[in-house]
Amino acid sequence: MRVFADYHTHTVYSHGMGSIRENVEAAIEAGLEKIGIADHGYMHLGFGVRYENFDLMRNEIERLKTEYREIEILLGVEANILDIEGRIDVDEHIRDIVDYVMAGYHFGSRPTHMVRGSMNHALNYIKPLNHLSKEYNTRALVNAMKRNEIFIISHPGAKASIDLDRVAKAAIETDTALEINSSHGHLSLEELLQIKDTGVKFAIGSDAHRPSDVGDFTDALQRVEKAGISQQQIINSRR
Repeated sequence: MRVFADYHTHTVYSHGMGSIRENVEAAIEAGLEKIGIADHGYMHLGFGVRYENFDLMRNEIERLKTEYREIEILLGVEANILDIEGRIDVDEHIRDIVDYVMAGYHFGSRPTHMVRGSMNHALNYIKPLNHLSKEYNTRALVNAMKRNEIFIISHPGAKASIDLDRVAKAAIETDTALEINSSHGHLSLEELLQIKDTGVKFAIGSDAHRPSDVGDFTDALQRVEKAGISQQQIINSRR
């Protein structure tokens, strides 16, 4: 199995260590056909892309396309899911600029409902009340897929517990891929075994925060092999 695209890489525009150019060059060195830049949405308090920088990123990528014709360079965004209704920090302007949208649950994002969202963040750490946060997180992911055009859900289950069966069902209904993240460990082997026969599609991502990690899918591919996931189930792989 060969992964031909890395849709989940970060740059200095959020909290990565390399430039877009450096990620592109690393992707070429890794033999990839496509490289996606998916920095964090602007509503993340710690490392979201500044809103006005999305235009700069788009312009930079258009320039790089003329230099590196041997690879397809895409601009994405790793949006933050902001509330239980599934709102994300992608407005019409950003939607028009980017080529695709990833979305995930992240600590540090500014929720639409500050009190409610902050309480749920806290509940993720209180085991006796974890069932409450699990329901919130699950509904947020499901609703995000239903109300937005999302290409990939990033690292489902990594930042907060979810009902994976319900998330997989919504992903199938909305034609959304679930990420097998090579950095976070989710989807885990156990999670892959749980949902691999549902018909859900997967995407393998490096979640690279430095150029040297672009195209490094080692850990994810080990989980894929152990779980018996077929190449046909992974949207960015070929034989």
